[in-house]
Amino acid sequence: MNKVSAIILAAGSGSRFGEKKQFKKLNGKPIWAYSLNAFIKSKCVDDLILVIPNESLGTFKQSQVFTSLNKKNNIKLVPGGESRKDSVFNGLKAVKKANNIVCIHDAARPFIKASYIKHTVEACSELDGAIIAIPAVDTVKKADNQLIKNTIDRKSLWMAQTPQTFKKDKLLYAIKKFSHLNITDESMLMEDANFKIKLIEGDHSNFKITNEIDWELAKVIVKGG
Repeated sequence: MNKVSAIILAAGSGSRFGEKKQFKKLNGKPIWAYSLNAFIKSKCVDDLILVIPNESLGTFKQSQVFTSLNKKNNIKLVPGGESRKDSVFNGLKAVKKANNIVCIHDAARPFIKASYIKHTVEACSELDGAIIAIPAVDTVKKADNQLIKNTIDRKSLWMAQTPQTFKKDKLLYAIKKFSHLNITDESMLMEDANFKIKLIEGDHSNFKITNEIDWELAKVIVKGG
């Protein structure tokens, strides 16, 4: 039987947003808490790891929101690294030894559905991993120096989201083998290692808050809910 650890990544610098958006309060609650709550409620996960900036560890432990959530849940706080890959690796080192599946999620995707966690975990019984993604809807152009070279057929293109769930040992192998790569998601490492990763269709509500428009949309969704 699969034993699952969740690694929630909240160590980003927020360079595109202008601040560390994962700590910004949405309807009175920090964004990271929405993502963490989804995994707390999930029946698939028995190990919770939250990766945050190293300089925030002290104050984070004292925060009222974390203290409240941690009363009934053993949430491990782990310092982030210089890159996303380093932060994931730090999280992996905190995973329970008995757990064979890791589910990685961006804290800045606060509207994750429980079904996405479940479906990606289930896929690991047959394959090496699974990710949530949505089909590309815009026409995609390839360009060089702002000159269009060609149009890419969007029928085969998907926009990756999280959660991304993998067999722990295989993800560790891929991270170590391709430590030189600069990645934007963990699936890139697994793909380069020739592991079989399933695409599970998600939806646009599972968006990542990266700019002010996303923030305004998130506020509308929370108020509507």
